[in-house]
Amino acid sequence: MALPRITSPHAKNSNRTQRVMLWVLAAALPGLFTLCYFYGIGPLLNLLFASVFALAFEATVLAIRQRPIRFFLSDGSALVTALLLALALPPYAPWWLVLVAVGFALLIGKHLFGGLGQNPFNPAMLGYVVVLVSFPIEMTTWPHSNSDWHSGLTYSLGLAPVIDGWSQATALDVLKTNQSLTIAELQQQSSAFGHWGGVASEWVNLAFLVGGILLLAKNIIRWQAPIAMLAALSLMSLVFWNGTGSASHGSPLFHLLTGATMLGAFFIVTDPVSGATSNLGRLIFGAGVGILLYIIRAWGSYPDALAFAVLLMNMCAPTIDYFTKPRTYGHTQAKRSFNTSGEQ
Repeated sequence: MALPRITSPHAKNSNRTQRVMLWVLAAALPGLFTLCYFYGIGPLLNLLFASVFALAFEATVLAIRQRPIRFFLSDGSALVTALLLALALPPYAPWWLVLVAVGFALLIGKHLFGGLGQNPFNPAMLGYVVVLVSFPIEMTTWPHSNSDWHSGLTYSLGLAPVIDGWSQATALDVLKTNQSLTIAELQQQSSAFGHWGGVASEWVNLAFLVGGILLLAKNIIRWQAPIAMLAALSLMSLVFWNGTGSASHGSPLFHLLTGATMLGAFFIVTDPVSGATSNLGRLIFGAGVGILLYIIRAWGSYPDALAFAVLLMNMCAPTIDYFTKPRTYGHTQAKRSFNTSGEQ
């Protein structure tokens, strides 16, 4: 007689990863729609290219590794990586730039280390850094908030070169290269500045803040890393704030609402695989990202180097976890009893 099949009582729900990824995708929609409001279909083109490339790379590698393709594709991790890259890349990025970023993120950043759960670095940030270092001109070509989407589409598809009148430097670029103008004079001369931060990025950051609050409310992410990152960035910008003079690096509000601050705080530093895992560790990890982000913005070579800050802290995550590991209940008492019972 065949024995009944018994399921282990400690088996986990296989849909947990898929559920988390779906919530992350949903929470990023306010930021995506806000980007589309300012830049037209550019962010959607990025997402379309990135999603197709991500699924193709993921399926190919799974087939080579002889893993169940449908099962691993359904977890949504490849689409989340594609989404983060699509949001981080400039709108209307050339299709080949998206291909390189996604390919490096999934092939090198993820599967080279064994796949989801084994990667020491954030795959999306690794892919972003590769194209940022390799193709600086394309990565710093941001359209005006009111640019003609047709020009951007032809540039994205490789049908026409970008024209100077269509692109502009970001607010962080303008502030970093400033030599003698005050903040007020910069705001008058450059259309890159808005009320508090970048002309479009201030609203995009607020939209990602809304998505981050949703993730916190649904208990998809923990609060320690994003709050620590934002607090450290605010403190650093407050300490080194030089008012509105020509040597100013920007106010705390400017740094919070410019660049990829909120995207990084709620969608990147909260990665449970490449970040710290303990509560104290997440606080240290997030604070480290915030401090490094300001240092590189103010004195480094890149205006907004969130990816570099995250990757540097990814290298520190194992050490942070080692020194912030929670004490096991009963461990100290058991050790004391062992030492006082004959010293075996």
